[in-house]
Amino acid sequence: MRIAQIAPLSEAVPPKFYGGTERVVSWITEELVRQGHEVTLFASGDSDTSAKLASCTPEGLRLLGYRDHTASHLAMLHQVHRRAHEFDILHFHIDLLQYPMFEDLNHKCLTTMHGRLDVPDFMPVYRTFTGMPLVSISDNQRLPMPPTSNWLATIHHGLPTQNCPYTPETRGGYLAFLGRISPEKRPDRAIEMAIRSGTPLKIAAKVDKADQDYWNEKIEPMIHHPLVEFIGEINEEQKKDFLGNALALAFPIDWPEPFGLVMIEAMSAGTPVIAFRNGSVPEVIKDGVSGVLCETMDDAVAAVAKVKTMSRAGVRRHFEGNFTAECMVKKYVAAYEELLSRGADVIKLPSSSFKPQYGELNGSARPAIPVAAMPA
Repeated sequence: MRIAQIAPLSEAVPPKFYGGTERVVSWITEELVRQGHEVTLFASGDSDTSAKLASCTPEGLRLLGYRDHTASHLAMLHQVHRRAHEFDILHFHIDLLQYPMFEDLNHKCLTTMHGRLDVPDFMPVYRTFTGMPLVSISDNQRLPMPPTSNWLATIHHGLPTQNCPYTPETRGGYLAFLGRISPEKRPDRAIEMAIRSGTPLKIAAKVDKADQDYWNEKIEPMIHHPLVEFIGEINEEQKKDFLGNALALAFPIDWPEPFGLVMIEAMSAGTPVIAFRNGSVPEVIKDGVSGVLCETMDDAVAAVAKVKTMSRAGVRRHFEGNFTAECMVKKYVAAYEELLSRGADVIKLPSSSFKPQYGELNGSARPAIPVAAMPA
């Protein structure tokens, strides 16, 4: 197949520093090429790929200092639309800007939804442009979406088996917290798990400006316990040993996580995951095999003892059977084939059935969804 992958321009593909979506786009692209497909990657010019690269900006927009990326994405979409006849499939990873521009090409388009979908601000687009075929990264991610959404498949993320090599025996005996310091990630729960279970905790995480107050007021005072070590942000190479040598990954989230790449990175290394049952977690973790699912802090503390007896080989087998890049791309190819088999007449669903529910307040439109319903 001739496939276009359309990536966000915020970061290179793969990202030089942060960027979960760009990393997944890279894994999809490289595996498609390996499987013999003709792939063109629309991305920033500093991207590294074995596919044909269509450079849409000199480098990732964040590194260029751009604050608003909308104009650059619209320019990229114009280029993609002009070249659309060159491809059998147009695979988007950029949220929703493409919906109106590609409505005439829905029969060969699909969009992977990489983020949370419970934000009321975006609902007018989701309700209006119902023809765009969508891929969710977990079944749970779909729940807030309108019933008219055109779901094509749920495809869990997968990563190359060598990215986080299997480590048969832990050499660290510590709990690992990896990611971002933020209220929804709940590093405070990880710290409590460690202290109550008497187990060392290593925190490898960045602190975004938006979360600086949370760090200053809540987390920084907690990290001075002798069992807690704050490492800061680590790179991809450091991540291998950090996860591979851990007793378990602490994943105590408190939000509807769409997927959670760090869970499968840990499982790739053979490291079980102690996770709170939120969002995608029950779809990713097999309780008692690749980790322990928790409802309460008492469950999480008890789980520390449970993971000590779990088979790291069993954790790795669960990863290999479900969350490799090869598994992911086989499902995407099946989705592409399903899309093409439907034909243009079937896939072009009506987009005019939605009438926005707006009221008037002092002459200006406002959403019918109350502001209080917006997520924190």
